[in-house]
Amino acid sequence: MNISSGFSPPARGLVLAGALALVIGLMKLAAPLLSPILLAIFIAIVATPILAWMRRKRVPRWAALLLIAFVLLDVGSLLALVATGALEGFRDSIPTYQERFMLVAQQLGGWLERVGVEGSTQAIPDLMAPNKLMGVVRPLLSNASGILASGLLVLLAVIFILLEAPSLPAKLKAAFDIDKAGEARIRRLLFSINRYMRIKAMTSLATALCAWALLWLLGIDFAPLWAMLAFFLNFVPVVGNIVMMIPPTLLAVVQVGPGTAVVVAAGYLAINTAIGNVIEPRIMGKGLGISTLAVFLALLFWGWLFGAVGMFLAVPLTAAVIIALDASPDTRPIAILLGPEIKKAPPTVNAPVIDAVVEDELPERTDPAAEG
Repeated sequence: MNISSGFSPPARGLVLAGALALVIGLMKLAAPLLSPILLAIFIAIVATPILAWMRRKRVPRWAALLLIAFVLLDVGSLLALVATGALEGFRDSIPTYQERFMLVAQQLGGWLERVGVEGSTQAIPDLMAPNKLMGVVRPLLSNASGILASGLLVLLAVIFILLEAPSLPAKLKAAFDIDKAGEARIRRLLFSINRYMRIKAMTSLATALCAWALLWLLGIDFAPLWAMLAFFLNFVPVVGNIVMMIPPTLLAVVQVGPGTAVVVAAGYLAINTAIGNVIEPRIMGKGLGISTLAVFLALLFWGWLFGAVGMFLAVPLTAAVIIALDASPDTRPIAILLGPEIKKAPPTVNAPVIDAVVEDELPERTDPAAEG
């Protein structure tokens, strides 16, 4: 007997909402544990095609895993060293900017007073006080060991996930009785996330290199630090491209002057427009099929739930949720609302075109016997 048959539709909706709220609350409590695991899962999804390619080249599994771990550890260590050194230099240089900080703050406060914003002369210097910047930089440096430990945890999780990857499809099929449509749906999700993360990494690297070149030509201090910030913030949808330009623009005001700051802001705007609005859409096409409003709401939700990792993975996480919702007729309307603009009747999941695209674009499956 179906227990839910005794409830009216509103009652079933309330029960479902309560269960969803309970799950979200538990995920919020477990966020410190779930965040590195989620990050490891998405890194493993990106690394899986590389592992499969090396296996097709007859590279032993242990050697392929060791090489991937070495590359990830090398890249992570290099980024940590560059970021730590730049932050220490920025912290030591803040006192030298103090006089300029206060002068710019007083000038800005006086201008706001003249245009009718009362109290700006006292408020702006407090807002731009160097002590506030020190309050942001000092915790980052003091938590460097904790960040390194989290990075090692993520690396270990990636290795274990890659070890389990060959047997995972068979386990999922046996555990949940997944049919061919479900397999196609999972493969489409993995392929879409892999492609999105790969293209986003390339465009983020291009954004970082262009930002570094711009700041280096203008003589702005700590250009590598701001370029690294641009690389990571480019993964954050909607607001990342805006936030990345604020620190170097403010530093340009303090270090050189308002004219150079305008050039820095205009340069960042040109870089983000060219790469984010022209080049990236041409390469990525339709992306992961998420509406702009859904991306913004997802950024708020996943950022609240998992912090910086949630903002970093907001788009692929939302894509996974949409595909999961699309699997059931009861939740498919929600998936349609979160999806892109509909110009014609949406194809069903069982449509041959989806299977054909997946079969053509996904890497070849390796022989299970060769995986041993």
